[in-house]
Amino acid sequence: MIDDIAVALGVDRMSAARGIHRVVNTTMAEGVRLVSVRRGVDPRRFALLGFGGASGLHATDIARQLGLDRVIVPRVAAVLSAWGMLATVTLRPSTLIAVLRDIVESLSRHGFERFYFINGHGGNIATVTAAFSEIYAARSLTAPAANVPPMKCRLRNWWQNQAVQQLAKELYGGSEGSHATPSEVAVTQFAFPDAIKSAALDPPVAPWGDFTDAADYRRKFPDGRIGSNPALATPEAGRRLYDAAVAALTTDYLGWVAG
Repeated sequence: MIDDIAVALGVDRMSAARGIHRVVNTTMAEGVRLVSVRRGVDPRRFALLGFGGASGLHATDIARQLGLDRVIVPRVAAVLSAWGMLATVTLRPSTLIAVLRDIVESLSRHGFERFYFINGHGGNIATVTAAFSEIYAARSLTAPAANVPPMKCRLRNWWQNQAVQQLAKELYGGSEGSHATPSEVAVTQFAFPDAIKSAALDPPVAPWGDFTDAADYRRKFPDGRIGSNPALATPEAGRRLYDAAVAALTTDYLGWVAG
């Protein structure tokens, strides 16, 4: 393919390869702009995290195009492409703990000392907290304290702050529930307005209840809702919830880093 492109452009193979690389990087940089600049977020405030075995071939040029001055390519970059699978597959708590330990310990070897996790799923809270305990214990038991750089981990759930909870109460009252909530659906609608779908819900507000495992959950709550009415969600409300969460999390993060 490279030879065909080189012939068509009248250049040598290396020039054609560099051109392909430049087009690919520009396309990926535009993808970052699509979810940042076009939504009012300045990407220069952040570091670019590379994932996938070839990320090192692209990350620095993409960062340069975006005006970023920090690029992170962790030692486990080659397996981080599987990270997205964690949203669609069921992991044992011990597996998720191991994944988080590897990520934190890998980045810590590159000099990172603070790890701020923003969580979107209540089912992760206990496991992520346990992962922090494992990380701290491993550092305490395997190296002299004087030779170990400081490390702190923090978990924050986007919906668990006063601003978001107050807004959700005003918008949805007793229909917020605890799973498939109108708040989380509204935020998703704001992020992906072209993917909004509607469905009849019977009853409008789902029943409450507890459950043990995934199978028990599916039996008791076949449509995924617990005490909620996600039909109340709108992208406009999602924008308000998103802005409230960003403001609250930013304040919390900056105060934590400064502390």
